[in-house]
Order: sequence, then structure tokens, then C-alpha cells
Amino acid sequence: MRKVVKFGGSSLASAEQFKKVGDIIRRDKERRYVVPSAPGKRDDSDTKVTDMLYACYAKAEAGEGFQAELKAIQARYQEIITGLGLELSLEGEFQTIEKNFKEKAGEDYAASRGEYLNGIVMARYLGFQFIDAASVILFEDDGEFAAEKTNEILAKRLGKVEKAVIPGFYGAYADGRVKTFSRGGSDITGSIVARAVRADVYENWTDVSGFLVADPRIIEAPPVIETITYRELRELSYMGATVLHGDAIFPVRREGIPINIRNTNAPGDEGTWIVESTCQKSKYVITGIAGKRGFCSVNIEKDKMNSEIGFGRKVLQAFEDYGISFEHVPSGTDTMTVFVHQDEFMDKEQKVAAAIHRLADPDTIEIESDLALIAVVGRGMKSTRGTAGRIFSALAHKNVNVRMIDQGSSELNIIIGVSNVDFENAIRAIYEIFVEVQL
Repeated sequence: MRKVVKFGGSSLASAEQFKKVGDIIRRDKERRYVVPSAPGKRDDSDTKVTDMLYACYAKAEAGEGFQAELKAIQARYQEIITGLGLELSLEGEFQTIEKNFKEKAGEDYAASRGEYLNGIVMARYLGFQFIDAASVILFEDDGEFAAEKTNEILAKRLGKVEKAVIPGFYGAYADGRVKTFSRGGSDITGSIVARAVRADVYENWTDVSGFLVADPRIIEAPPVIETITYRELRELSYMGATVLHGDAIFPVRREGIPINIRNTNAPGDEGTWIVESTCQKSKYVITGIAGKRGFCSVNIEKDKMNSEIGFGRKVLQAFEDYGISFEHVPSGTDTMTVFVHQDEFMDKEQKVAAAIHRLADPDTIEIESDLALIAVVGRGMKSTRGTAGRIFSALAHKNVNVRMIDQGSSELNIIIGVSNVDFENAIRAIYEIFVEVQL
């Protein structure tokens, strides 16, 4: 068997955490390919190394002195190296980084050095081979990830290596310039590596024991989701669940590789299994609840709208013309509502409204702000009658006014729109009716 293991920043924040990671890897000889993040926070008052690098490079780019900031970053790594008792010097690496910062190598290069340096330390600590992600993770000239080229090169390279450390978060263009994924992109790297080696399992180790049914900042001690499908995870991740980067699903999904979310600080916990499909029934009707604040709705009314060919296209064209993506578009016979991110829309609202009038000739347009969207997700909802009715009943009992409800044809998720002020109450109400009461 082959296992790819990815460890997040909190798992590698200190020498003590490194030792926990080393024990986990050595305990199972099948854990052969390791993807590390940059060191995270050691405590609540600490700063992530990636953020330190961003701040350091900002000074370099502005032509200011940045040596003190770079020395502070070097000290973070030296603390780990000393704590692990390693014979390793990163002095040459930091000289190269300083030179490249002075030459303004780019923010992506700067941010990637956290994973790069941690990869060197991890490889030395484990006795594994270090492979620079810039040599095997490729991007097209337009910045898009080159999935097939990467898979071909990475599979060939790792086919010759029994055990390796490949830093997460970054790769490179054809000319060698470093390109990063979005924040949290080490999850994606782990998935890419798992696909390349055709791993049996991709283990993603973090500081929680898997996905929770709801946000623990809103719900006290919600249970862990034991098994979740790729599709369910995508819905929850998109609506704010952040244990795993949403795009990490794609490389492993095409190979049917399961992902196991595990806790570095509680390695005995089974965690959450993310799979393509399963006959395992959810403990509850729903799998999970997630949501985000900060939306607004644009309600367009026009008599006989439903019989006008191309009306929806014309309305959405107005949003596209001003670079605004939409979240949901529920509609009725004579109404169509477009939900968008409020911070993207505010400065362009009148231009978009004018464009809708010009393109679609509606009767009225009404804009409402400060809304939240909540996703109730679960493969069990398809076979359970009255799920939407129970949601309405629970929200009414808590005096929460529903502004929108939208259910996809797959019956996998229901999206509810409420006011920002009702966001937490709505989540509690839904959680109570499906998890605590379990009617």
C-alpha cells in the first residue's frame, strides 16, 4: 500500500509538533510520501511563517530594509532544527532568499519559502528524499494548474523514489518562476501527489479530528462526520467549512482515492473519511451545516418573464459585464433573484442595475443587503420526506424569517437565505431539529 500524508501548519509549528508528526509517519511504513505546510502558530499570539514572509517581502518590494524580519523567520526554523537535534544549516538558503527578495522575485516566491524550508527540515528529520515542488508541480502561462503535465512528470519522478517529502502550496511556470495555489493550497498538493502515485489513501493531518457537523464557534461540541462524499464536501467547503481546501477533491476524485482527515494531536481518532460514494448511512438525516454572511440579493420582476426567451441570460449578462459572479438564482413566474457577494457588488450596484434595465427591460429591481446563506447538506435527505418542511418549522419556531430557499435537483443540499443577524440562530435551529431532536 501507498499512503500520502499531508500535515498542516499547526502540526509543524514547533519541534514538539514535528516529533508528533515523525512518530505518526514512522508508525506506519505505508506513509511514504509527505507533504508539509509552513510552520503555523505556536500559540494564539504567534504569527504564521507564511504571514511573516508576506510582511517581510512587502518591505523588500517597497525598498525598505527587511533583514530583521528575515532573521526572525530564520530563528523560527532554527528553533525547530535545534529542538529536533538535527545537524542542518539553512544559512545558504536564507542568503538565496535575501538575494531574491532584493531582486523582487515576486510575492508567490516569498510565500512559498515557508513550505520549501519546512520540506528541507522534514526530509532531513525523516531521512526521506527532498523534492522541490517547483520541479514537479507545473502551471500554464495563464496561471492555470497544468494537471496532466504535472501528473506525468510527478508520477515518473516518484516512481523512482521509495520515500519523499514534497512541499505543499506551490509549483512553477515553465520558465521556473514560482506560482502558489490559494491559501490552504498544501491540501491540493497532497491530492496531486496522491493521484500521481495512485495512493490507496490520502491522509490529511490537521488540528481537529475531522469534519464537524456544524461550526464549533456556533454549536457547542458538534459531532464529527464519520463518512462524507466528495459532493457533500464540495457543498460544505464552498459554504465555509474550512478543514480541507475545496479544490483538493478534484485530483483524487478521478482516481477514486479516499481522503482521511486526521488529528495530529489525537492520532488514535479515526477522523473523517471522504469518499466517492458509500452505502454507509449518515447518523443523522443531514451530513452537515455550513454558511457564510455577507451577501445581497437583486430581485428582478417582470410580468410574463417566464415566457420571454433569453430573459435570464440578459440579466446575468449584466453581472458578467462588471466581473461579478453569482451564488444562487432562485426564480418564480414573474420574478428572478440573483444572490451575490455584497463586498464585490456594492461599488458597482447602480451600474449593474442600469445594465439590467438596458438589457432585460424589467418592471422593477429591488436590492436587499446584509444577507447570509446557509447550506444544509446530506445524502440522506433524498430518502427522507419533509426535510424542507422541518427546516421551515425549526426556523419559524426561532422567529427566523426565511428570505430564500433553493433546493438542487440532486436533493443533496438545501440553501437557505436569512438576514445576517439571524445567521447563528438559524444554524442552531437547524442543528437542533436534525441532530439534537432527530425527529
